Amino acid sequence: MQQSIQSNLKPEQPVHSALASDSPQRFSDTLYEWMNRSPWVAASLAFHLLLFLITSTYRDVIPDEPPPVIVVSPIIPPEELPNDDPPPIELPPVSEPQLEPVEAFAEIEEPQESEAFPSDLAQDSEPLFDSISPLDTELNALLGLGGPTGKQNARLTRKSTGSPPRSGERAVSAGLDWLARHQNPQGYWDSDDFADSCEVESASQAHACAEDGLGRPEWDVGLTGLALLAFLGNGNSTSHGIYRDNVARGIAWLTAQQDSDGLLGDRHAKEFIYNHAIASLALCETYTFTHSPLLKRSAQKAVDFIAVARDPYGVWRYDVPSLGEGDSSITGWMVFALTSTRDAGLQIDTSALQAALTWFDDNTDPGTGRVGYNAPGNASSRVTGVNDHYPAQAGEAMTAVALLCRVFLSTSDSVVQRDDHEDVMRQHAQLLLRKLPKQEPGAGNDMYYWYYGTYAMFQMSSLGAQYWKPWERAMDSAILGSQRQDSCCRGSWDPNGPWGFSGGRVYSTALMTLSLEVFYRYDYVLGSR
Repeated sequence: MQQSIQSNLKPEQPVHSALASDSPQRFSDTLYEWMNRSPWVAASLAFHLLLFLITSTYRDVIPDEPPPVIVVSPIIPPEELPNDDPPPIELPPVSEPQLEPVEAFAEIEEPQESEAFPSDLAQDSEPLFDSISPLDTELNALLGLGGPTGKQNARLTRKSTGSPPRSGERAVSAGLDWLARHQNPQGYWDSDDFADSCEVESASQAHACAEDGLGRPEWDVGLTGLALLAFLGNGNSTSHGIYRDNVARGIAWLTAQQDSDGLLGDRHAKEFIYNHAIASLALCETYTFTHSPLLKRSAQKAVDFIAVARDPYGVWRYDVPSLGEGDSSITGWMVFALTSTRDAGLQIDTSALQAALTWFDDNTDPGTGRVGYNAPGNASSRVTGVNDHYPAQAGEAMTAVALLCRVFLSTSDSVVQRDDHEDVMRQHAQLLLRKLPKQEPGAGNDMYYWYYGTYAMFQMSSLGAQYWKPWERAMDSAILGSQRQDSCCRGSWDPNGPWGFSGGRVYSTALMTLSLEVFYRYDYVLGSR
């Protein structure tokens, strides 16, 4: 057993110990020994040393980011600017003037001569209308329409130049009463639905009057202008006269129809420029007596549109911009509007007045003195199959237009001196005397001609009584004798003549009322008789 154990033992081998020996050992020997054992330690140390050098260099190249700067500023609210836009116009409901019904012309109270037609219109005369209702004051405050005193109204601003017959004044009163009763509540005059606005008579009576008096709806703007001119011509304004509320509402509606270009109305009808010309005349006449800043702006814009509508080398016709054409009828209304604008102190293109005079000269037949519609001496316009049964040769409508325009172009700011064209004016007037107003059944009536002829011949009376007196007698018979006196039509005129189908009863009534106002509507432009 002992032998067995000894045979399993291996020869004795040296034993290494990690403990420090007693004998001393040098550092170099130790380092050498570790280097032999770990060759990668040196490489690791060298790599980390190189990395340290690189990173320290890169930090020196890129500067540190500066800290963010925070700016603190007090918030100052912006200063409120004044609002220069005018406030919107909002009209309160306005009741119609309380008028006594007129049963017959003979029963209408005649105006006192000293009140309606004063013979002495000195500056210290008493106002015709010195009573302003609270409603009128409120309405005009909204509109910005100040209105003149009574002695500065439309009738009295122009010196009274004649004494109208009492029958004529009664007819004017009845005509204005009819127009007032048939004004739409919104302020305009409706050419085809005017009967709906009448509250005096029954519905059946009102519509019976409308059966033969309907006009075309596209003319409401122009008809409103005509009706307003009739009220203005009788001394009513936005703040004076028994019809001041009618005038104020009509003007407010009219200005609301103006677009950004200055056009009054729209362009739906081919001849829309008629609407604009007549409405512009009404605005300018109203501004003359109100001097309202709001109305001035609207009137000036309307006149500016007239300048745009004119052919730069001629006058006016239907198209805007112009196609280079012209006609005497539209040009006549434009001359009316521009001369009224000039009298109101607004800005106009004076070259347009000279162009109008040139147009009438060029379209006057030198042999007869007849003025043509769009060529020398040719007939007035007619619509084939509609109104051509009214012969244009029965009247001298375009000659009357030209004659009156020549009168207005001979004012103190004249385009031409009267002496320079007095001979042709007398020639025009002689033609009118050969075709005096005559109320005839059928095709003999022409209210458009009567209107222009009445104003032109009244002015010609300053050159001799032989022009006005025959015309006045014929006008009295034709106009006074044809005014309706029955039912809801009382005070109106049937829309006879070539253009009655278009304007209707509102057109004929306004036009004939204006004709009867000739005595006090304009002073004698050509001088004293």
